[in-house]
Amino acid sequence: MGIYMDNAATTRVTEPVLEAMLPYLTEHFGNPSSVHGYGRDAKRALDAARREVAAALGAKPSEIYFTGCGTEADNWAIRGAAYAKKEKGRHIITSAIEHHAVLHTCEQLEKEGFEVTYLPVDEYGLVSAESVAAAIRPDTVLVTIMAANNEIGTIEPIQEIGAIAHEKGVLFHTDAVQAVGHVAFDLANMPIDMLSLSGHKLHAPKGIGALYIRSGLHIQPFMRGGAQERSQRAGTENLASIVALGKAITLATEHMEENAKKVSALRDRLIKGILETIPDVRLNGHPEKRLPGNVNVCFRYIEGESLLLSLDLKGIAGSSGSACTSGSLDPSHVLLAIGLPHEIAHGSLRLSLSEENTEEEVDFTIASLQEIVARLRAMSPLWPENRKNDR
Repeated sequence: MGIYMDNAATTRVTEPVLEAMLPYLTEHFGNPSSVHGYGRDAKRALDAARREVAAALGAKPSEIYFTGCGTEADNWAIRGAAYAKKEKGRHIITSAIEHHAVLHTCEQLEKEGFEVTYLPVDEYGLVSAESVAAAIRPDTVLVTIMAANNEIGTIEPIQEIGAIAHEKGVLFHTDAVQAVGHVAFDLANMPIDMLSLSGHKLHAPKGIGALYIRSGLHIQPFMRGGAQERSQRAGTENLASIVALGKAITLATEHMEENAKKVSALRDRLIKGILETIPDVRLNGHPEKRLPGNVNVCFRYIEGESLLLSLDLKGIAGSSGSACTSGSLDPSHVLLAIGLPHEIAHGSLRLSLSEENTEEEVDFTIASLQEIVARLRAMSPLWPENRKNDR
């Protein structure tokens, strides 16, 4: 029995999306920059996909730029804005729980002479709009706060944060890689200057993303070369994946309400089953302001990596923020930022659901966790019951 609950890492390419992209790998293989018929067919498909992405976000097609992934979009937005506005100042504001695509980009900018303020979060992972307002200085040029956290699923108050940034004359970027397709956006009426997204989080293939840049905003180009993406991002377009992204984001937007209702019910069933049947478990992230499919919990007295591998043996795919997964001796920076001590953060498990999951899969996962956690704790010298037996 194979159960996939790692949709925050990547999603399956669905049949309608695959069907939309396949012709652009075979008969419609032209380069959109070519002037002949093959090229014109490709250009029409490129323009249509751009319109689809724009419509899903409430933006103009001219505000959508295709990228290789969400990480590229984050890098472009932050570096492009920082250097375009460096005459005004070199101060950037972000949060301690951002994706590494944002954090590592900011760290690199610090090495290049910029100053970055990393705002703390509360126990649920929320960034307060008040802390953003207090951190803004005359030389602040950019605020970048994610729309929803990739690990604990907390949805941030980006409407309020963006409004504060704009009141102070500061650009606002949001990494919406986890949010697009699950949270509604109307960018024409939101105080967002730049927004990053990634196709493989919403049933498009890996290797395609997009950056929204508000009309009238000029940031530095990301790559130099040809005139693709209106001379802002050189390189022949990944047309088949762009078509797939257009289809995927359209489907996600059209079915967002019904999908969110179904997935939220599955999420709540999973959380309830874990918390009510397994002792010493902590739910991470906001209990209500949360992505529909996100479940992030910490099991005391066991190691998350052992839990993850045990689930895999039962055919259940999830993820962990513990050492082996991250390639570091430290647990997740997000869990540390919300105040968890190392020993608890190391027992983390993220299960991320989609509309393709079922109640039967959720119930099997709950039962599997009960068995696995009991077995791992029976072997743990930290488990209180074991310490009691030692006396």
